[in-house]
Amino acid sequence: MLPTITTSADLHTLIPELFVCASAFALLMVDLFLSPQRRSLTHFLALLILVAAAVLTARDMATGQTFAFSGFFVRDIASDVLKMAMYGVTALVFVYGKPYLQERDLFKGEFYALILFALLGMMLMVSAGGMVTLYLGLELLALSSYGLVAMDRDNYASSEAAMKYFILGAMASGLLLYGMSMIYGATGSLQLSDIHAAAGHTGEPTMLMLGVVFMLVGIAFKFGAAPFHMWLPDVYEGAPTAVTLFIGSVPKLAAFGMAYRLLESGVGPVDQHWGQMIAWLAAASLIIGNVIALAQTNFKRLLAYSTISHVGFLFMGLANATNVGYSAAMFYAISYAIMAAAGFAAIILLSRRGFESDKISDFRGLWQRNPMYALLVLFIMASMAGVPPFLGFWAKLAVIQAALAAGMTWLAVLSVVCAVIGAFYYLRVIRAMFFEEAEGAGPQINADSHLRAAFTINACALLVLGVFAEQLMNWCRLAFPA
Repeated sequence: MLPTITTSADLHTLIPELFVCASAFALLMVDLFLSPQRRSLTHFLALLILVAAAVLTARDMATGQTFAFSGFFVRDIASDVLKMAMYGVTALVFVYGKPYLQERDLFKGEFYALILFALLGMMLMVSAGGMVTLYLGLELLALSSYGLVAMDRDNYASSEAAMKYFILGAMASGLLLYGMSMIYGATGSLQLSDIHAAAGHTGEPTMLMLGVVFMLVGIAFKFGAAPFHMWLPDVYEGAPTAVTLFIGSVPKLAAFGMAYRLLESGVGPVDQHWGQMIAWLAAASLIIGNVIALAQTNFKRLLAYSTISHVGFLFMGLANATNVGYSAAMFYAISYAIMAAAGFAAIILLSRRGFESDKISDFRGLWQRNPMYALLVLFIMASMAGVPPFLGFWAKLAVIQAALAAGMTWLAVLSVVCAVIGAFYYLRVIRAMFFEEAEGAGPQINADSHLRAAFTINACALLVLGVFAEQLMNWCRLAFPA
């Protein structure tokens, strides 16, 4: 039943979401009255909004489950942990994106407003207690993302990427919505807790499983999992790098939240069926992502196929279908968001007006020109490859252990083989930086001091968080107590 009465307790539970919503509208209005020379104020206010949202979330950090709007919104430790991670990575996006957008005359208030609306959608997704709430959050994220990809209207590649993203995204949303309607028909409810209670003894098991299959297609598309990955390389390459940085990092956190809510909170009693489907999606993503990445010369496309392989690792945790697997998958999602932000920031670091630095060859000779930044990019590539003691190693280890605990030894072995294959294309970037001669003047660092500082902190965090990975893992275990 849809909620009919709104109480002050309901509104109090939604304070972070209400604040972000009101602030995004206010920022859009303020930006209308700012001259281009004063647009840095929009940037500062956007960062301030993220800080305030983090404070509001941390102030009332959940210790259990709190429901609002007749159960259609839930606030718990898992949602708060994901939201805090979203705020941090989104702040990095703003810092990295500012100089890039300024150099290309794309520094507009719409960039910040659309990302804040997308953030609001993601916050609703990870706190969804019903399929209606989740779908509203998903569409708010999707529509904002389409606008961001199409920001550079005079760029043919950007416009083409936006059209592909929109058409394929609309198709995936339709499949997800159709799956939700089938589950509603089988269980008679839109509320995830009611679906969970009815899923184990529904009178329409065929309809329920058909709905789960369609729902998994929608989830796989939003993650960029194979074989529903066709949009991802083209969108990553065609979108402005500042936008690719956002859609390649933060939404993966929301996609994990969506998968957990739909699969565990919704159709958890039939996990023996969807767990196997997730495992095969993981296997396909690991193979396709790593093998095709070997042939890439464009760094953004390489990171796109790398994303597909990382989604395969994350799905290994989801396939476990227990709290051990969910905590490992959350740990991987947070780790990957930090790594992806740093990876795309490396492109922005070497970019300048008229030069995108999106080829692997553009990194040639970086060690001779700027040894410190070459070392930081090495940290990023090593973490993505899963080299100890970097953060990526512990993330891969956690999901492999989850797969083994679920009896999926074949998937764990496949992931190790694919991780070895993946190390080769990360080594190509390292080889270009350290062992190949630069062409012409070589790579140049023209970034502002804020970007340099953020990039240094981001890359070093991959090592520091790797050394203290247990603390971050405990935070994720707290969200899913065994």
